[in-house]
Amino acid sequence: MPELPEVETTRRGVGPLLEGRRVSAVNVRNPNLRQPVLASLPQRLTGLTLRAVERRAKYLLFRFDNGFLIVHLGMSGSLRIVEPRTAFRKHDHVEITFDATHCLRLHDPRRFGLMVWTEEPPKDHALLRHLGPEPWDEQFSGAYLHAGARRRQAAVKNYIMDSRIVVGVGNIYASESLYRAGVHPNRAAGRISRTRYDAIVVAVREVLEEALELGGTTLRDFVHSDGEPGYFRVRLRVYGRAGEPCECQGGLIRQIVIGQRSSFYCPRCQR
Repeated sequence: MPELPEVETTRRGVGPLLEGRRVSAVNVRNPNLRQPVLASLPQRLTGLTLRAVERRAKYLLFRFDNGFLIVHLGMSGSLRIVEPRTAFRKHDHVEITFDATHCLRLHDPRRFGLMVWTEEPPKDHALLRHLGPEPWDEQFSGAYLHAGARRRQAAVKNYIMDSRIVVGVGNIYASESLYRAGVHPNRAAGRISRTRYDAIVVAVREVLEEALELGGTTLRDFVHSDGEPGYFRVRLRVYGRAGEPCECQGGLIRQIVIGQRSSFYCPRCQR
């Protein structure tokens, strides 16, 4: 599933090429996504100028003068920009043409993605209004996490993966962040000190920033003819490495299941 760094890389890839351009045509080849694409979407978008491509959590927000097109890539979705008359692939479901020169296509084999039009502020939309702060927001701090975790018995890994608490900390990033912070992923969220939450905040930001930095090298993939986004991974220190020696040279990485997701940790480093 595309995670926050992948979605942000997509935004950085398509935004500069499309912002300021006018929608000249919309072709909905298959409206049957997670929610059906509006039949009126071609009429709503055609003739409008795209002002900006923004992001909130894992949602891309295409801002026009009178509304927003909210796009979510679901489990398997991607966006690519191609020239007009480029042959469609099997799972290219929606094409938006800008200035008759740039075609943005939503490719989604599993069709769990979304393409929703709204004229209300995105922060008030049902898809987004429940979301917590971004990892780089000032609100996201050790004090914030510590206060929200009081009396919580749920595992800290599930706590920081809750998008109502903070957005963008997916399964891989949660395991890697807790490893860097030295916190056991199954420890109760309410039994972690403010100081250790400070360390978790620093680690989350470091892991995501590293992923974004690596993602910068894949921007070209959004405009090549194959259109594959070339998603990346941070250098994984624990995730997927069960049974391998930890960098501490004194422990072996273990795998457990927390909240129906595989979690990886070093029992020597993480308490």
